[in-house]
Amino acid sequence: MKFVYTVLLFLSLLIYGKAEIYIVTVEGEPVVSYKGDIEGFIATASESDEKIDMTSEFVTSYSHHLVKKHDMLLALLFEPGTYKKIYSYKHLINGFAVHASPEQAEALRQTPGVKSVDRDWKVRRLTTHTPQFLGLPVGVWPTGGGCDRAGEDIVIGFVDSGIYPRHQSFGNHNTAPYGPVPSYRGKCEVDPNTKRSFCNGKIIGAQHFAGAAIAAGAFNPDIDFASPLDGDGHGSHTAAIAAGNNGVPVRMHGFEFGKASGMAPRARIAVYKALYRLFGGFVADVVAAIEQAVQDGVDILNLSVGPNSPPTTTKTTFLNPFDATLLSAVKAGVFVAQAAGNEGPFPKTLVSYSPWITTVAAAVDDRRYKNHLFLGNGKVLPGIGLAPSSHLNRTFTLVAANDVLLDSSVTKFSPSDCQRPEVLNKRLVEGNILLCGYSFNFVVGTASVQKVSETAKSLGAVGFVLAVENVSPGTKFYPVPVGIPGIVIIDVKKSMDLIDYYNRSTSRDWTGRVKSFKAIGSVGDGLRPTLYKSAPQVAIFSARGPNIKDYSFQDADLLKPDILAPGSLIWAAWSPNGTDESNYIGEGFAMISGTSMAAPHVAGIAALVKQMHPRWSPAAIKSALMTTAMTVDRADRPLQAQQYSGSETMTLVPATPFDYGSGHVHPRAALDPGLIFDIGYTDYVKFLCSTPGINPLEIKNVTRSSCNSTSGHPSDLNTPSIAVSHLVRTRTISRTVTNVAEEETYVITARMSPEIAISVNPPAMTLLPGASRTFTVSLTVRSVTGSYSFGEVLMKGSRGHKVQIPVVAMGYYN
Repeated sequence: MKFVYTVLLFLSLLIYGKAEIYIVTVEGEPVVSYKGDIEGFIATASESDEKIDMTSEFVTSYSHHLVKKHDMLLALLFEPGTYKKIYSYKHLINGFAVHASPEQAEALRQTPGVKSVDRDWKVRRLTTHTPQFLGLPVGVWPTGGGCDRAGEDIVIGFVDSGIYPRHQSFGNHNTAPYGPVPSYRGKCEVDPNTKRSFCNGKIIGAQHFAGAAIAAGAFNPDIDFASPLDGDGHGSHTAAIAAGNNGVPVRMHGFEFGKASGMAPRARIAVYKALYRLFGGFVADVVAAIEQAVQDGVDILNLSVGPNSPPTTTKTTFLNPFDATLLSAVKAGVFVAQAAGNEGPFPKTLVSYSPWITTVAAAVDDRRYKNHLFLGNGKVLPGIGLAPSSHLNRTFTLVAANDVLLDSSVTKFSPSDCQRPEVLNKRLVEGNILLCGYSFNFVVGTASVQKVSETAKSLGAVGFVLAVENVSPGTKFYPVPVGIPGIVIIDVKKSMDLIDYYNRSTSRDWTGRVKSFKAIGSVGDGLRPTLYKSAPQVAIFSARGPNIKDYSFQDADLLKPDILAPGSLIWAAWSPNGTDESNYIGEGFAMISGTSMAAPHVAGIAALVKQMHPRWSPAAIKSALMTTAMTVDRADRPLQAQQYSGSETMTLVPATPFDYGSGHVHPRAALDPGLIFDIGYTDYVKFLCSTPGINPLEIKNVTRSSCNSTSGHPSDLNTPSIAVSHLVRTRTISRTVTNVAEEETYVITARMSPEIAISVNPPAMTLLPGASRTFTVSLTVRSVTGSYSFGEVLMKGSRGHKVQIPVVAMGYYN
C-alpha cells in the first residue's frame, strides 16, 4: 500500500509540477436549490427548508448531469493528464475540486460559466462528569425515555479524524439492538487490514476523504490510514462526547475515573474522516465530507474543525466555500455545531463566523483535579497531578535528575526533563522521589508528563515532582493521569520554594557533586476531584468575539460565539493509535481541552432537542439552545472568564457576550423554550444582501439568489441576539417570535449599559399556540466610549418560560 501511494505521489509531482488544489464553482443550481428550469430534469429543491429525498431518481439524474458538465468543462479546456479532478460537488454547491497548475486555474477564472476559483487552504482540529453537570440524567434523558432511549434514531455526523470502532463507547454488545434508520443512506467502509466493517449498528456510516491530501502530497498511509480508522484520537473523542454509550468505565493505570457517557447516548454515529494526524486537513476534503453527510441524511453535523487562516481569494467571511457549503446544509435541514476556535482569550479570534452555524465556546465546568507536595520544612505546595499519594505518614528523599546523572556527558540529552531513564543512576533514584524540570520540550510536545512517570517507575522511584521554573506565553497546564505518585508544580513561585528548600538541604563538595540528599517530602492524593460553585467559567483558550465580516477584520453586526458548553478537561474515548496528545499514547481514554470538546456537547444536546421536536428547523433548535442559556454560575453570580493578567498568570474577569454568546447551555430548559426565533434560507440571503461591502454578484454566485434590495441592516436577521457594531443616533430593530408552547403572556423588559438607551415595544404580548408576533428594540446613543456596551432583552412568560436575548452595540457620534 505504501509503495502504491509513493508511486502516485511521484507521478503527481512529475506531471503537475507546481500544481495546487482549487475549489471551483460554476453556474447552475446544486441539488439543494434546483427548481426544475432545465428541460428533462425535474426540480429537486424542497418548497421549504426541509430535508430532500436524496435517493429519488430526480436527484440521481440531476446529480449525474452536473458531474458530466464538470467533466466536459475540464475536458474542453485542458489536455488529458495535465489535471486531476478530485471531487465533484453537486448537492450543496455546484462545482468541483481540481489539482491543476496556476495557469490552468487562471484559465478557469476566465471561462464563461465559472463563478469562482479558490485555492484550497488547510483546516485544523480545533466525558465522565459533564452529563451530570448539565443535568442530563435527571432533567433531560427521562423525557426521551431514559438514557437507553436518549437520542434514539437521530444521526449525528462527525467530520473529524475518524473513529476507533472497537471502543466500548461505540459498542453495541451491552445495549438493546439498534434497528435500521430508513432516512440514513450512508456507506460503511471496510478496514483494509482486518476486512471488518467499521459499522456495528451504533456506528451507522463510516467513510474517509483524502483526495486533496493525496494530491497535495501530504497523505502518508502508514500513519494516516486510508480508511475511517482514527489515527489521531480527536475524532473518537468528539464522537464519544456527543453520542458515546452511557456508563462506560474510564480506567487508566489501575484507577477508575468515573463512567463516561455521551450527551445523547442512544444517537447514531456517522463518520466522515477528513482530518489527519500531522497536517490537519484540506477544505476540499472537508467540503466533500459535508456534501456526503448531507446527502446521506444526517440530522446533526459536528465540526470540531476550523480554518488555519483566511482563504486567500475570499474577502467575506460568510461566503468562503466552507461556510457556503454549510449554508446549503442548513437549507437541507441539518443543524450544524462548530467549534469557536482555541486562540483565546484575545478578541476577534473566532474561526466560525456565519449566522447559520451554531458557534460553540468552551467552558470550564465545576470539577478540578488538584494535588499537593508536602515538604520536610512544613511547606505545602499546590500543584496538579491525577496520581495516587505516596505512602501515608511517610516522607521520602528528594533527588534532582541533574544530581543523579550517570555521566556528565549526558547533559546534551536534557536529563532534567526525565524522559530518558538510561542517563540516570538507578541506585540513587530507587526508593526516592525524583525531582524533574519542566522545559520548553514539554511545550512543543517532545517531552511529556507520561514519560516522566514511566522514567520514574522504571528507575524504582516512589514518585516524581515536575517543577515549572519558567512559563512560556500561552502555556496551559492540565492534569495528566499517571500510575505512580506524581505532581506538577505549575506556580513558578512555588517551584522556587521547592528548589530553595532542596538546595539548602543538599550538601555538596567543592565540585558541586552531592555528598548527601537531605530534602524530604511526600505527594498527596490527586485522584479525587473537587467540585466548585464558581462554575461554569469561560476557558482561557476559548476564542472571543467580536465577530468579523471580512478578512480586514471589520466587525460584523452578528454576535458570536452563540453559546458556551463544557470544553475543559473532558474525559472521553481515545484511539490507541492516537498521537495527538503525547500523554495518552496507547490509551483508551483521554482528558483533553478545547472548543473541539465543547461543540459535540452542543451537537449531542441538539440531538435530544431534535428527538423531542422532529419538525423543528435548525434555526429553531439553535434558538431553543440560545434563549434558555444561563448567564450566571452555580453560585448565582454573573459568569466570569479566564484572562491573562499583566504577566502570563491567569485571572478572572467579568464575562461578556463576546466570551459566551447567549450563555452556558441549559439542556433541560432548551427542550421547552416557550418561544423560538425561526429563520429560513431567504432570511440568510437578505442578511448577506444587507451586509455592507459584499458584492451582490458574489452573493448570487454563492446562493443562486439575487439581491432584490441591499437596504435594511444585517442586525435585522431574526437571531436570538442583537449586535450593532456602528450605532449612530437611534436604530430600531425588529424580532419575531413563535410560540411553541401553550397560550402564554410575556412581559418584555430591557436593560443596557448607560452609554446607550434601550426600549422595547410592545411591553407585553399574548401568544396562542403556534402564533407569531413581532416586537421592536430601539437603541439610542447617549455617550461615546470607544468600546462596546452590553445589555439584554428579557421576556418573562406567565407560565414560567424565560427568553433572554443578549444585546451588544458600539455608539458613534456620526
